[in-house]
Amino acid sequence: MLSNTGITLVILTTLLSITVIYKSFVDLHIKNNLVNQKILNLVTFQTTFSILSFIVLIVAFVISDFSLVNVYENSHTKKPLFYKISGAWGSHEGSLLLWINILVIFSFLFLVFTKHNNKSYLLYTLIFQNFLILGFLIFLLINSNPFSKIYPIPIEGLGLNPILQDPALAIHPPLLYIGFVGSSIYFSAGIASLISNCRDKFFAKSIKPWVLISWSFQTLGITAGSIWAYYELGWGGFWFWDPVENASLMPWFVITALMHSVLVLEKRNSIYSWVIILCLLTFTISVTGTFLVRSGILNSVHTFANDPSRGLYILIFLSLMIFLALIVFFRYSKKEEYNFLLKSKETLILANNWFMFFFLTAVMIGTLYPIILEVLNNTKISVGPPFYSAVIFPFVIPFLIFMALGPKINWIKNKYKEFLSNFLILIAAIILNFLIYFLLGKYSIISNLIIISSIFLIIHSVKDLLTFFKNKTVSDISRIISHLGFGMLILFIGISHNFTTENDFNLKVGEKKKFSVYQINFNSIQMENEKNYKKIVGEFRLINLKSNFEEILYPEIRIYEQPETLTYEASIKTKLSSDIYLTMSNISRSDYYNIKFQNKPFMIWIWISAILIASGGFIRLIKIKTR
Repeated sequence: MLSNTGITLVILTTLLSITVIYKSFVDLHIKNNLVNQKILNLVTFQTTFSILSFIVLIVAFVISDFSLVNVYENSHTKKPLFYKISGAWGSHEGSLLLWINILVIFSFLFLVFTKHNNKSYLLYTLIFQNFLILGFLIFLLINSNPFSKIYPIPIEGLGLNPILQDPALAIHPPLLYIGFVGSSIYFSAGIASLISNCRDKFFAKSIKPWVLISWSFQTLGITAGSIWAYYELGWGGFWFWDPVENASLMPWFVITALMHSVLVLEKRNSIYSWVIILCLLTFTISVTGTFLVRSGILNSVHTFANDPSRGLYILIFLSLMIFLALIVFFRYSKKEEYNFLLKSKETLILANNWFMFFFLTAVMIGTLYPIILEVLNNTKISVGPPFYSAVIFPFVIPFLIFMALGPKINWIKNKYKEFLSNFLILIAAIILNFLIYFLLGKYSIISNLIIISSIFLIIHSVKDLLTFFKNKTVSDISRIISHLGFGMLILFIGISHNFTTENDFNLKVGEKKKFSVYQINFNSIQMENEKNYKKIVGEFRLINLKSNFEEILYPEIRIYEQPETLTYEASIKTKLSSDIYLTMSNISRSDYYNIKFQNKPFMIWIWISAILIASGGFIRLIKIKTR
């Protein structure tokens, strides 16, 4: 029943996409300034059917309908309700249906909320968006049907990968998909803008909310994935420059450049070509990341659903999409002349774009080079953190300074009024940096300069924030908060990376270990039963010999039966100043357990900083809506 209902709704959505394309082309030739109401009705029905199809899939997971292959392979009756629901998008098929839903919803919202008198611009946006929708719907129906049946109907399912059974990862895909797929609407709008000759500030205003939405959600999605890696994988890190991590980061660089460029187009009616290129590139790189992940080309702990045939379809679709975009761009683009002074806000925004392109290029090389090398001469290499640290980190320093000084420069020309203030802030940043290293006792030239630069940005942002609350002379509160968050993020990542202490040792129950200023006692082990797994819980008493402070820690080894999997859950004591991080793993044929202890300074501030960055986008969005 649910299978038939679900696939019927998907087919109806597909037919409506075709109808919307046809009706939009017809309406283009009707001479009036308003989009035909019938088209709005069709898009409304399309959105309704699409959402209903996803609801049907969720219901199938909730009631454990194992007549669906997708439910059978990714769920079981003992799984908690929350993870049954998140299982609906935990598989390739379910995630693709969610992807399509976001495409459809963005299409509907753009048509409803974009106040624009250029009918051809709106219709062309709708046409190209529905070509994207149709492409992914065909992919789903041919290769990735989430409503495929299985017979005979199994009594029990195979279960969801235990690593995916985590709250942060449950919300990670939807957040990231809104960011990825949200970029489709200004991809379509960019092509429509070229064809309809809508090249002014109204185009910038029409795409700005959608750029902010996708950027903010993508930031939150990356953050949620990092939190999951930190809490769930048991190695104590939050970013390893893993290829799949990189696939989510690359579009973020482009959309950040786009977000700043749209401001120039809106205020100065300039750098239109830049904006179009970035509109096209953001969604293209998002789909490229999807291809890399789904094709099985990338080997990663984050890769859970891959199939070469799926990757081939996405590659073909991606190639057609890029080919079409390039044809339209070169056919309709016009040469622009830039007359910016060297020390102007426009110039600094363009410099910001080049920084983002440099970071994008570095990450892309680090991700793709091992793949290309393996194809050419069958040599397998891995590109890890040392490469990114050497290539990217030195350029983070001038980038942070640009972020601090850019907003101080007026449009067109710089009056040099804040030279003394900037100098004093730089001196304060240097003093605070050396205070940090004096207290923590380590030194590195690059890290030193990065921390100085991040403090420089933080002080500037705090100064602007205080000015805003005092006399409201600084209007761009969203920018202040995002820049403050970014400065804090770089600062606390640098401190955490450089000053984390780590100890590995083996213990059995009843033993103790002294290291640094700590003593750890292995008190006990006990077995406990949960709904869908068993767990071995260790009890450890951690004593700070210097302050006489004690903590009780409970790391776990979880044993899942469906599917049979072992996971290692860290016990984390979070404070504002540091995290105490403890994991244990069993040593085969032995009473001993491997214990990994880490003291990680300021970890919670990394998550707070990332949320601040994203909140800046949401605040700007609220301001636009209010206006």
